[in-house]
Amino acid sequence: MKSLFIFIVVLSILSLSSSQSATPVRDTDRNILRSGTNYYILPVNRGSGGGITLAPGRDEPCPFDVAQENNELNNGSPWHFEPANPNKENTIYESTDLNVRFSRPGQCLPNPVWRFEYYEEGRIVSSHGMVGSPGKETIRNWFKIQKYEDDYKFVYCPSVCQDCRPYCADIGSTIAKNGRRVLALNNKPLKVKFKKAI
Repeated sequence: MKSLFIFIVVLSILSLSSSQSATPVRDTDRNILRSGTNYYILPVNRGSGGGITLAPGRDEPCPFDVAQENNELNNGSPWHFEPANPNKENTIYESTDLNVRFSRPGQCLPNPVWRFEYYEEGRIVSSHGMVGSPGKETIRNWFKIQKYEDDYKFVYCPSVCQDCRPYCADIGSTIAKNGRRVLALNNKPLKVKFKKAI
């Protein structure tokens, strides 16, 4: 009985210390990112396009690709983040699996969610994903925000499926055939920051 009590105490301490070591993601005002709150995803470096939005894809009339605005002064569209394991504070932590969802209903899809797809141009981030249901069937819908120098980057390296061996890569941008700067898995990370949408 005494050993069970000690085990429970040690487990509680380890659990508490691991939750305290998780680092929250912060926006441009240094406030903690919250799930369900809308944010613009903006490039940090000038001359590398504008904020993140939806754009027409390969010969498709609907905006299916996740892309950057051509004008670097444009904030793009508001997005929000939904973690695989939500917490009661709605805090978004670094290096945790999350869905990235368009904050408004899309023209062609009711709830556009980031998903990586294989196309001629490479591994492109589309909006064909779905929210929730972590596992093998949704493995391509989960991304992470990681610290990158003094800012952040997106990474595709989901841990929502224990039996899966996903390809892991940074999310950067590339020029698609239609001339748009689209997000892609290419290990040339796009350094980003998050600005709360009002």
